[in-house]
Amino acid sequence: MFFKFKDRILTKRQYVLNAINGHKLSTKAKESGFVFKESVNILDNKYLVDNWTNITPKLVSHIGRNLYLKRGNPLYLLSEGIRHYFHDYDAFVFEDPVVDLKANFDSLFIPEDHVSRKKSDTYYVNKDYVLRSHTSAHQNHCLHKRSTAFLCIADVYRRDEIDRRHHSAFHQCEVFRLYNRNSPQLAERGIKAIFESQKGLKTETKQENHCQQVVDIIEREMKTTIESFVRYLLRQDIEMRWVSAYFPFTHPSWELEIYHNNDWIEILGSGIVEHKLLANAGHNESIGWALGIGLERLAMLRYQIPDIRLFWTKDTGFLSQFENASHLDQIVYKPISSHPQLVFDISFWLPSEVNWCCNDFYDLVRNMGGDLIEQVKVIDQYTSKAGKKSHTYRIVYRSHERMLTKDEVNVIHKNIERYVIDEWKVAIR
Repeated sequence: MFFKFKDRILTKRQYVLNAINGHKLSTKAKESGFVFKESVNILDNKYLVDNWTNITPKLVSHIGRNLYLKRGNPLYLLSEGIRHYFHDYDAFVFEDPVVDLKANFDSLFIPEDHVSRKKSDTYYVNKDYVLRSHTSAHQNHCLHKRSTAFLCIADVYRRDEIDRRHHSAFHQCEVFRLYNRNSPQLAERGIKAIFESQKGLKTETKQENHCQQVVDIIEREMKTTIESFVRYLLRQDIEMRWVSAYFPFTHPSWELEIYHNNDWIEILGSGIVEHKLLANAGHNESIGWALGIGLERLAMLRYQIPDIRLFWTKDTGFLSQFENASHLDQIVYKPISSHPQLVFDISFWLPSEVNWCCNDFYDLVRNMGGDLIEQVKVIDQYTSKAGKKSHTYRIVYRSHERMLTKDEVNVIHKNIERYVIDEWKVAIR
C-alpha cells in the first residue's frame, strides 16, 4: 500500500523527540532477548544482523502466520471478497516479507532522505534487507511477469505507535491495472495516442508525457472501479470523497475517504502510475493506475471489530464467529472480552548521549508484554531549564481472554523499567 507521505512527515514533526537514528543498543541488550545476537532465521532463510537490525523476536513470531490465507479469520473473508471482485486480475502471493532496499524504496522513487527509509520507521533485517513496509514493493516483480492487471495481498511491517488501530504487523492489498491505445476504454472513445507527440511539462493534473484527455479517462475508470469496490467490500452505500495526495510512484494521486461515525476516514491511496516505473519494467506503451488498501481498517469497519490485536488471536470465541462464513455474509462481531484495563505510567529522564526514538520504546514494550499490551502513548514531554528532557508514557494492559491481576502486570512493568534503566541508561523520575 501507499505510504501517507506528507502526513507521515507532519506526524514526525509532532513528535519532537522521535529522532531519526534509533538506539545504539549495547552487547548486553542483545543478550536480553530484545534483539538478535548474530543472525536471524526468517522462513528458513538465515540473515546476519548488523547495526541496522531493529527487528525483534516478537515481531518475527508474526511472520508466516498468513492470516489472510487462514479460513475462519475475518482477513481471509475480506481477501476472498477482494479476489472475487477482481476475479479477472492475476493474483500474486508473496509469503516471504523480506525484500531488498531496491524493491521497497528505490524502484518506487522514494527519496534517499525520506523518513520512511529511517530505522525509526522501517524494520531492517540488516543493512541490505527490510521487512516490506508496503505491498508496492512487489509492483516491479508483477510487471516483469508481463501482467497488465493484478492484485497482491500480503503481510507488511512498520514501526508505529501502539493503540487499538495500529499494529507493527498488518496486511495490505495492491491492485494494478494497465491500458494501451487498443484497450476498449480508450479505443471506443477514439483515442489514437496515449502520449503527446512532444514531451510537455508536468502539471498538477498529468505527467509530462501523457495526453490530458487520456489521463482524464483513466482517472474516471479508476475512481469508478474503486468506489464500486469499496461499496462491495463494506456491503453498504457509504458517502465518499476524493482528496488530492502525493506518492512518489503515482501522479496525479488521491486518497479515498469515507464518512463513518460522524468523521471522515482515509482508507486507501491511489493514482496514475509514473510512466518511468512502467518503462523500467518494459511497459513503455502503457498507462495505468494503482491502489493500495489496508485490510485491517476495512475489516474493522465492516465487522465492527474494535481492536486490531484481535486479528492475531487464536481465541476460539473470536474465530468461531467467522468460521464457515462467506465473504458475502453480514457478520457483526460480538465482544469476547469484558475484562478491565490496567493502566501503568512510566516517567524517565532521557540520556543525553542517545538519539531517542519513541518507536524503539514501543517495540520494547510490545516485545516484553506481547498481546497483553493494548496501548502505549506519550502523555507528557518536558524539558528542564538545564536542558534535560523527560518523557512520560502510559501503558495500557488488557487481555481478551482473562482478567489480569495487578501483580502479574507489575512484573512485566518492572521488567520494562529495569531494561530501560540498565540498557538505555535512563533515570526514572
